[in-house]
Amino acid sequence: MAQNNKTQTETRPTPTIEDYLAIIYVMARDGEKVIAARLAETLEVASSTVTVTLKRMERDGWIAAETGKDIHLTDQGGEAARSVIRRHMLTEWMLARMLNVPWSRVHAEADQIEHAISEALETQMRTNLDDPQLCPHGNPLPGYEHVAADWLPLTRVLPGETVIIRRIHEIAEDNHELLEFLEQNGIVPGAQVEVAEVLPFNQTMRLKVGNQNTVLGFPTAKYIYIEKQA
Repeated sequence: MAQNNKTQTETRPTPTIEDYLAIIYVMARDGEKVIAARLAETLEVASSTVTVTLKRMERDGWIAAETGKDIHLTDQGGEAARSVIRRHMLTEWMLARMLNVPWSRVHAEADQIEHAISEALETQMRTNLDDPQLCPHGNPLPGYEHVAADWLPLTRVLPGETVIIRRIHEIAEDNHELLEFLEQNGIVPGAQVEVAEVLPFNQTMRLKVGNQNTVLGFPTAKYIYIEKQA
């Protein structure tokens, strides 16, 4: 049994590589240009660190990168990326449903656990959690991207429209203070909000959630996805 666990560990990427794979997967899924500079900005690490890591990933067959072109996942890298993303999102649900961890904290807590979950435990979690299609923040698990395909960024909504919050983008999940702010103000998946005011001159919008007013800047609102009501 110990030998089997060792074999699985040896064939799985390191936690750092898994983090890179997940970010590359999300960026490619969203149609973004995947380049070293963008990865350094998203991961908040030095460009030199990203360059060294990407060279190691290319050597080990996780990515393919040609000079002057986008970085993309190999088949092996894509499979590993989908696995770590599933493990992360399933862990979020486990923490939320079984341990009652607050919505704003499950992402950060799952980051500490996801790399240690075995394939067998991942399968068991999917079964026990009824194979969810979305994470607690509304982001689609790999294979269920179609569920969120028609949702729009909040910045696309006109004043006076009432919409349903459906998703907080993965990039925004890394900002714990933002998640706490959204949770405290009821801006979470499933919430009905009215876009009361949009002010392009200062890049802000005012939302009404029940009787409460909340102001968001466009840089934040673009990571909040909604579904328009019929």
